[in-house]
Amino acid sequence: MKKLFTILAITGMLFVGNVQTTYAQETKTEVKADEGFSMQVLKNKFIEGGAGFMGIVLLALILGLAIAIERIIYLNMASTNTNKLVGSIEDALADGGVEAAKEVARNTKGPVASIFYQGLKRVGDGEDISEVEKAVVGYGGVQMGLLEKNVSWLSLFIALAPMLGFMGTVIGMIGAFDAIQNAGTISAEVVAGGIKVALLTTVFGLIVAIILQILYNYIISKIDSIVNGMEDASISLVDLLVKHKK
Repeated sequence: MKKLFTILAITGMLFVGNVQTTYAQETKTEVKADEGFSMQVLKNKFIEGGAGFMGIVLLALILGLAIAIERIIYLNMASTNTNKLVGSIEDALADGGVEAAKEVARNTKGPVASIFYQGLKRVGDGEDISEVEKAVVGYGGVQMGLLEKNVSWLSLFIALAPMLGFMGTVIGMIGAFDAIQNAGTISAEVVAGGIKVALLTTVFGLIVAIILQILYNYIISKIDSIVNGMEDASISLVDLLVKHKK
């Protein structure tokens, strides 16, 4: 996780530094109409929006992507074929008893296997099924917390990105009115620059929010899928243990 944050942070700083250098060398960049949408157009618009303030929006994107990528990797690794695992546990209980089932759960990755191991461990210690069920429910809550780790930060950046964009809009409009005041007259040339910068910050803030929102929805749906699998598997485990004791 720390390495991922470091790589993305360095990439962001290099990008911002490159943008600031280009901004210093080219105060005004003309984009041809037939150039279409490309990374160069996006970079030029970013420069026109003001590299200093837009860098804050870019930082929100980098941090949000770091959290999203880390969560997606973790959740994909945590995904388990619960039906196959339940079948393996059932076969192990029938052939080698609780110890064999514990070995299967220990050698399987994912939160479902961890919950199974905690339940089987208490059965091996001679506890009642009711106590085993409580342990499974309690440890399921712990695993759910691990699945949702840092997701709240991602939702923060989703809300923060457009707010930063709107703040840039307000600042740009203030600059436009200052230009009008200094010029003593209203003309398109006086106000166009400030209004353009104001609108660009809003656009980039919304783009960042849209990207992170898509990733956030994917992560939430993935968590819901894993949690549903955990609940179904926990019920199946209790049923298997009741059957085994009988």
